[in-house]
Amino acid sequence: MTGRPQKHSLTLRGHRTSVSLEPEFWAAFRALAARRGRGLNDLAAEIDAARGDQGLASAIRVHILAALQDDLRGLEPTDERANRPADA
Repeated sequence: MTGRPQKHSLTLRGHRTSVSLEPEFWAAFRALAARRGRGLNDLAAEIDAARGDQGLASAIRVHILAALQDDLRGLEPTDERANRPADA
């Protein structure tokens, strides 16, 4: 990783919030949203709704990781796989 976390504002269900992610995660998050044909706020709201007690920035990182892992397996990501433990 090359950079320190950068804070960006998102709108989740009509409310503004700030999320700090490393530049590489912001780039991956934008690419994932674009690949799915969705806006960044829309994808963030989906992740937020499914995150439980996990922090939003961590939930976004884990979601990105799960999507990349699914890509490596040749699968399309789903919420169920994104929330399972890595060793499952």
